[in-house]
Amino acid sequence: MTRNTRAGFSLLEVLVATLIMGIAVTTLLVGLSQSVRNAGRLAEHDRAAMLARNKMNELLLDPQLPLAGSIQGNFEGPSAPGETTGWRAVTRPFEAPPNAGPGTTILQEVALEVWWKPEYGDRRTLRVEAYRPTLIPAQP
Repeated sequence: MTRNTRAGFSLLEVLVATLIMGIAVTTLLVGLSQSVRNAGRLAEHDRAAMLARNKMNELLLDPQLPLAGSIQGNFEGPSAPGETTGWRAVTRPFEAPPNAGPGTTILQEVALEVWWKPEYGDRRTLRVEAYRPTLIPAQP
């Protein structure tokens, strides 16, 4: 008794294999696209953190920084993480002894918010705080 065996694949087997490969490739491309998008977001956040660190250092060393108030500005140049990038700093006395007068050293809080608007998406912010000793200025 001889058996009639054919070598090769049926059309149904080829279609199922093609479908499985198509799903696998599509899943791989979607995952790769998401990874690239996440890497871009992390790069933006890292650049914003670098700008915040540099701006905070400038503010902490600025002798003209107001005791209480706010100042703001924009970042320019290639290091800015988005189309528009800016900052806003709010200062206030944090700790002061009772009846502290002019010339008394107190602790001042500096709260800095760095914001940027990515090319695609909503505005993002990064907030950092620091404290510095400062003198209560003489009243004019």
